[in-house]
Amino acid sequence: MGRDLTPKCKQCRRAGEKLMLKGSKCSTQKCPMVSKNYPPGIHGSKLGRSRKLSDYAVQLKEKQKAKKQYRLLEKQFSLIFEKAKSKKGDIGVNLLTLLEIRLDNTVFRLGFASSRDEARQIVNHGLITINDRKVDIPSYRVKEGDIIKIKDTKRNKKKVKNLGEELKKYETPGWLNLDIKNLEGKVLHMPDIAETQTNISSQMIVEFYSKK
Repeated sequence: MGRDLTPKCKQCRRAGEKLMLKGSKCSTQKCPMVSKNYPPGIHGSKLGRSRKLSDYAVQLKEKQKAKKQYRLLEKQFSLIFEKAKSKKGDIGVNLLTLLEIRLDNTVFRLGFASSRDEARQIVNHGLITINDRKVDIPSYRVKEGDIIKIKDTKRNKKKVKNLGEELKKYETPGWLNLDIKNLEGKVLHMPDIAETQTNISSQMIVEFYSKK
């Protein structure tokens, strides 16, 4: 599967806000958004963020931000949008729900990984089980009642050893329940907009696709 190889910090600077792509570094003074809060490129510091964008440009920027935040390529994101459009209810709400219930995002939301990229790697490497069955597909959609767990046989790995202590300071979103002792989480219900912990305007994305 293809990947976006653009440096993560440049992606944040292009979006004009922190997308939390590099885990804990994003919350420190080392984050380039602190010292270089302007678009990348030789003219970035001169242009700043003062340019007025058209409605279409604002909507495109919002779509690009969501795509980068959830670490998806254009085709993947478009397919998820089409799925959201085919479901009953508000398209924007459906879109955010489908993005949130991806397994890689769920692993990230449970605190098992510091970023979605790391969560995807954990899933790809077979460290995760759902209802005691190994699932190594990042795009797998979790369901209400699913138990997501780090495999017992993988707990001696470097990434997992100190996870219990780190999770004591972590607050999971309301649609998930975390059992720190057993390193497992449960999907209590499907997430709603208030629980997505995201700064994405799904309505702008719906408006963007309506013009295509």
